[in-house]
Amino acid sequence: MNKKVSIKDIAQAVGVSTALVSYVLNNKEKEARVGKEIAQVIRDTAADLGYQPNQLAKSLKTGKSHTFGLIVADISNPFFANLARNVEDEAQKFNYTVLFASADESPKKSQNLINMLTERQVDGFIIAPAENSQNQIEALLKNNIPLVLIDRYFKGLETNYVVTNNYESAYNAVSHLIKVGHKHIGMIAYKTDLVHMLERKRGYIEALKDHKLLKAKTPLIKTVDFDFTQDDVEAAIKALKVQNPKMEAVFFATNTLTLKGLKALNNMNWKVPDDIAIVCFDESEAFDFFYSPLTYIEQPLLEMGRKAVQVLIKNISDKKSTHTQLSIPSKLIVRQSCGSDKAEVR
Repeated sequence: MNKKVSIKDIAQAVGVSTALVSYVLNNKEKEARVGKEIAQVIRDTAADLGYQPNQLAKSLKTGKSHTFGLIVADISNPFFANLARNVEDEAQKFNYTVLFASADESPKKSQNLINMLTERQVDGFIIAPAENSQNQIEALLKNNIPLVLIDRYFKGLETNYVVTNNYESAYNAVSHLIKVGHKHIGMIAYKTDLVHMLERKRGYIEALKDHKLLKAKTPLIKTVDFDFTQDDVEAAIKALKVQNPKMEAVFFATNTLTLKGLKALNNMNWKVPDDIAIVCFDESEAFDFFYSPLTYIEQPLLEMGRKAVQVLIKNISDKKSTHTQLSIPSKLIVRQSCGSDKAEVR
């Protein structure tokens, strides 16, 4: 069996001290004032010799594993997949490895994942929390574990979070539908008390109120469960039409709801935007294959991912740091599905 390459082996091969090699391999050459050329020689030699750092020993020495957990609702959802990639790219800048997991909007699964990742000695968490998981977040905070919530948060719970401005984004999207002439606008959302969905509903309602279009006591909103089916969305659209036969536009609260909605509209032989106008929250590559380019709210995924990592790293370095709570604006990408003749970004 081949002997494992050590820092001492690298030092002997290069002709420098083990301390110098340690500084370079731990990315601290600037602190030790190691020249760029010798630092590169050390790294090249380490690679040539097949050096593999002992992460367990390193974490015992530093008290850090240089890993953190990212728990999202569903990593296969394009929104969370893109967000995860941005988190991973930013984490690499800080020499951190990300452990990914999907909670599937289940508080039970979320708790199991938190337990598993805690046992793996992660330095902290970035979490898109499931409904009814507030006690899990409170427990992490009580144990002084660095944490950032992303995409959604719990009102009244003092913690770090990075989200988009869901209320403002929904308000602007519905206001645009009104601007291009639509007065009877429905909404399809998830049946949940999670704050991001409540804020999107609030934005929809307030836009109608401000334009004097909320005439019925009950807003034109239908909801489906997170584990909805194609039939559920089709039934929701039909129910909206029954509630208001004049309905001429629909605001979908997520990209997954939109995709099912487009299939449902096709089954119903409704043409977009001639029979029904569409605006949706978030995007999907699948939208590019639809005959009528969709108007959608583009979330700032790159900035959200970067900021979440930066806030977490700051919290890991200083657990007494004040809470950072960021709400980042989204953009409305206007295309044909809303009934607008020209494309624009708002």
